[in-house]
Amino acid sequence: MKKPCIKCLLAELDYDEYRANLLEHIKNFPRENRVSDDEYDRRLGICRTCGSLSDGMCLECGCYVELRALKPKMYCAGKVKKW
Repeated sequence: MKKPCIKCLLAELDYDEYRANLLEHIKNFPRENRVSDDEYDRRLGICRTCGSLSDGMCLECGCYVELRALKPKMYCAGKVKKW
């Protein structure tokens, strides 16, 4: 799967391909560099109830929460850290 151009605007992206690429990246993220499945589910559960979640992105920082929650040294970007 080809990567989207880093200089493309959102209006120029193929959303289905971009989403598939992101999900593939998450799926293939090395096990030794990710939190446990239980911790990942816990973090995403918190994000699901947050008012700053929109279309898979955090409105506080602009990250994709499914990718941010995967990484051990990452944390909630909100003013009040929820995880």
